[in-house]
Amino acid sequence: MRAAFSDPADAHPGGGVDAGFAPRPNVLRAPDVAIGNVPNAPWWVQGAPELAIEYADIGHDEPELERKIRDLLAVGTKYLWIVRLSGPRRVDVHEKGKAVLTMHPGAYLTAPGVLQNPVLVEALYDRDAAERTTLTNLLQKKGYQDLDAVLSAGEAKRRAEGLGVAVRSLCRVLAIPLAAERDAALERMSAADLDVLRERIERDRRWD
Repeated sequence: MRAAFSDPADAHPGGGVDAGFAPRPNVLRAPDVAIGNVPNAPWWVQGAPELAIEYADIGHDEPELERKIRDLLAVGTKYLWIVRLSGPRRVDVHEKGKAVLTMHPGAYLTAPGVLQNPVLVEALYDRDAAERTTLTNLLQKKGYQDLDAVLSAGEAKRRAEGLGVAVRSLCRVLAIPLAAERDAALERMSAADLDVLRERIERDRRWD
């Protein structure tokens, strides 16, 4: 299975699946997944992706795969990950001028300058791991670090709403005028600020 990419650093979420590249005249290469240098336009792309991912299973044409690896690295691909689906699951990491590094389940793959987040090896072939990775990436694009941050934000919002109701009720009981500007201020306050205001009103019996 091919993991869906939506890394916060990727200008085109999802990258390109089977995007075609022309690294040099009369040579065409189409990585299974391409990230970086994938314009939102049809036709073949000149050059090479910054990150290319290939899936190799039983019966894969290894000589052709080696040619593709050499071609892409030669023209600028920074990282090339070969996801091995036959035998023990693993990922072969190719970088120009470096020895091939084999990463196993539980390890994280990194692509500095291309991907913001590390990618768990399993996220490249396991649906559950891929969905968790995609969810985290999408949340980060919305300004949340992870799902826990979303839940915390939701709890903080509910607490602020409850404190806002408590302050308004306290003002009514103490006959403290609640003009429009004060009501608007309550809407903007954080839970911590509302808590301070509530304590001050309870103590001093006034808003200011």
